[in-house]
Amino acid sequence: MNEYVQLMIDWIEDNLKDEFSLEDLASYIGYSPYYCSFKFHQVTGISIRRYILLRRLYLSTEDLTNNRKIIDIAFDYNYSSQEAYSRAFKTVFGVNPREFQVNQMPVQSFPKLTIHKGKAGCRMNISRETEVEQLKNRKRELFDQNVLNILNGQVMYEEFKNNKLMGDSDYVPCNEAMCVNATTTTIFDDAFIQTRAAGHGESEENYRNKVMKPLNNLFEKDYDYIVLWFGEDMFCQMNLLTILAYLEQSQYKGKVFLNSFREDEFKVSQTELTLGNYYSVYEEVLVNHMKPTNEVPIVMYQAIELFLEMQTENNRVIKYISKNKHLPTTELVKRLFEVFPTIGYGDSQYIELIDKIK
Repeated sequence: MNEYVQLMIDWIEDNLKDEFSLEDLASYIGYSPYYCSFKFHQVTGISIRRYILLRRLYLSTEDLTNNRKIIDIAFDYNYSSQEAYSRAFKTVFGVNPREFQVNQMPVQSFPKLTIHKGKAGCRMNISRETEVEQLKNRKRELFDQNVLNILNGQVMYEEFKNNKLMGDSDYVPCNEAMCVNATTTTIFDDAFIQTRAAGHGESEENYRNKVMKPLNNLFEKDYDYIVLWFGEDMFCQMNLLTILAYLEQSQYKGKVFLNSFREDEFKVSQTELTLGNYYSVYEEVLVNHMKPTNEVPIVMYQAIELFLEMQTENNRVIKYISKNKHLPTTELVKRLFEVFPTIGYGDSQYIELIDKIK
């Protein structure tokens, strides 16, 4: 059935700017509207209606970046009015189209889905040197000795450090997974370490060696600039939120830059961040599992919405696993990586969920 779902996706993509119905799609595929809807959701983990909404809105961000008139964009993507488009846009991105057009903050990518028949997942297209060289031409001061680069994960850290991609600056990895397990109001103190180690099923000693010691430069040195390298998925964004909250907690006074990148290709969007509200957002979201009362970057807003959904008992991942629990665990994990790229979970998080449901 996967090839039919791919045909549905291809047909939807060809008609994204047109008015069409589920019946039109079903007629093209040759199955009933109900069956098409059911199989699409089963294979992709998302409804047809939601897929169309997210694809149209994501593609419209490029038009906004190019300063097209908002009303023209709304009609291009088949909205009945500028107001209807603006409401949908704000629901997904947390800001209205005009605010996005003025500020042009990074958003979570939502590319066309591809149902893979072969090996799972797609590796990042390694074009780091080219992209970093472009950054150097724009912001040379971020390659000096008074700069700390915080990289999301050990693999990225080792590549950047071994190749000195950011020149003479320092490098540390963030080896956490803040998208799962409980946390504490004070970040990186003894209570935090005890709570996080217990949640991960690690000894405190192992946690300190894996997470805390690699961050020593962050704790012990003063830097004029801190550059945060985090992807746009939920996993990365919750780690990013924790680091930003810690910088506020420790009263860091230097400049902070976010180098946000997509996982499927290394295209970097650099933004200077202003500290001030991230600690309160950290408490609301990661400690108390509440929606934030302060504004955050769009890509983080999207990740927070997903994080809060993942705290519910019947979230989209749980539903997908339940519908496909007949599959071998290795096959199911492969599909989860393909279907839910914006979550960013690793094998261990997915296997734990699968074991609970099976």
